[in-house]
Amino acid sequence: MAMNFGGDPEEDKIIADINMTPLIDIMLVLLILFMVTSSMSLESGLDVELPQVSGGTESKEGTAVIISLDQQGRMSIQGRPSQMSSLKEDLQLAMKEANTGLVILEGDKSSKLGNAVVIMDIAKAAGATKFAIAAEGESTP
Repeated sequence: MAMNFGGDPEEDKIIADINMTPLIDIMLVLLILFMVTSSMSLESGLDVELPQVSGGTESKEGTAVIISLDQQGRMSIQGRPSQMSSLKEDLQLAMKEANTGLVILEGDKSSKLGNAVVIMDIAKAAGATKFAIAAEGESTP
């Protein structure tokens, strides 16, 4: 004859569950880290002083190929140096990698307009369907 003192035999079993809370915390921190670093990777490789505009423009998020042109005439596509002679091939490769037809020209405000026109013409020949020129908004005090 067995005596039961009110204890439940199910309470004596070992719980072998994995605590998911620390794992979820680490994954959220990694997600935030990747989100921040991916937005910074859109910067070009050249130091370019963009021209200022006053209102009326809106920025669109999405994938684009960025061509940077500095005041000395040096060019880069997605941060990789390029020359005018190989611009069409480099643009075609970059647009294929990014899977986009949008090209953004990020030119220094003291760079020559002639270079910008040539770049736009080559981008169109390379298959660009949309073209934009990067500018900084006017700062309001």
